[in-house]
Amino acid sequence: MEGARQQKSVVLILARELAANVATPIFLIDKDGKLVFYNEPAEAIVGQPFAQVGEMPVADWGASMQPEDAEGNKLSRRAIPPGVAFLEQRAAHQEIFITGADGVRRGIEITAFPLFAKADEFAGAICIFWERGARESSAEATG
Repeated sequence: MEGARQQKSVVLILARELAANVATPIFLIDKDGKLVFYNEPAEAIVGQPFAQVGEMPVADWGASMQPEDAEGNKLSRRAIPPGVAFLEQRAAHQEIFITGADGVRRGIEITAFPLFAKADEFAGAICIFWERGARESSAEATG
């Protein structure tokens, strides 16, 4: 059975280590389009712990978040930063709305960019996001 398990890219292992040690919400997609991790800060926005979700095709997970624009129009996977980073292998940033597993609709900003093990070896994508207004509230509290 161990031979059936695919070994993770060193780049993804290092990205997971980074994600596990920062207070910024992050999730990771592997080169096959599978959600492979999101960190504890992301759990508050996603609405459930990664331990409950586990690895899954990002298309399934992304659809469950119901991404929308400000007017409530559904956004396709191709139209949001994780899709751009994965499918087009380029960076993207956007403000969108998602509905977490807890049923709460949240405005988020999301930045995603591809990860490469070598210049021509795509390893996956990293997606950094935060709830809209959270940065401003944090800056006001410290300033």
